[in-house]
Amino acid sequence: MNVGIGLPIGDPATLITWAQRADAGPFSTLGLLDRMVYDNPEPLVALAVLAGATSRIRVQTEVLLAPLRDTALLAKQAATLDRMAGGRLVLGLGVGGRDDDHQVTGTDIRTRGRRLDEQMAVMRRLWSGEPYGDGIGPIGPAPARPGGPEVLFGGFKPAAIERVARWGDGFLAAAAPSWAGGLFDTARRFWQEYGRDGEPRIVAQVNVALGSEDVVREARANMHAYYTFTGMSDRMVAGMLTTPAEIRDAVAAFADLGADEVVLYCYGLDPDQVDRLADVL
Repeated sequence: MNVGIGLPIGDPATLITWAQRADAGPFSTLGLLDRMVYDNPEPLVALAVLAGATSRIRVQTEVLLAPLRDTALLAKQAATLDRMAGGRLVLGLGVGGRDDDHQVTGTDIRTRGRRLDEQMAVMRRLWSGEPYGDGIGPIGPAPARPGGPEVLFGGFKPAAIERVARWGDGFLAAAAPSWAGGLFDTARRFWQEYGRDGEPRIVAQVNVALGSEDVVREARANMHAYYTFTGMSDRMVAGMLTTPAEIRDAVAAFADLGADEVVLYCYGLDPDQVDRLADVL
């Protein structure tokens, strides 16, 4: 079972410290959230810096809100980062549910799913070196991995999970073990229906805070603020894991469900959590 670190978004200046500690430890991936109308770092820019400050750990958007972005530019940015990071980019993609994020980018929230499908068709073509179309040539550079970086899709509804089989390489599940199993099964079922070889890579996510009462209190406050728009922030914060035993149990539960990786998402800013979490594993 691989275990990654989901980076806090409250202070971008601390993220190099987080990344280098994780790179030196047992962790497999650095994950970073995406929003537009929020005080968070832009993930592709931030992960490019972190990729340059590390040597082995993967850098993963979790999830990048692709419909907010220009398709050709996103394809070029992702290919550039993947190439320069030696194939360490994992592109986790989603559609976004905040109307204000779509308003400021001039995109239509009502058609965000259809737009993502259209974007994937274009990006897969560009990453394979084919022309953009209509007399317009290819857009480079070629990514490190033929056909583009690894693509994971997040979501809960069947239409979102179906994209895993249609366009992707795996599934990002931000759900507790108690109901993640059904989502995993749905992703695998679509994978088989589309005739894909093997199985989709399954990446689970769980929110954690490990440290003093101040660390836990800060993490809960930051997570509550981030998810206020859902109307379910209290319930989500209540699910945060704050003890070594809870974290070990969650990792074991996801392993039993067949997950390939668990990303431990941190909202508290104390980078010593990286070392504490390493001791848990």
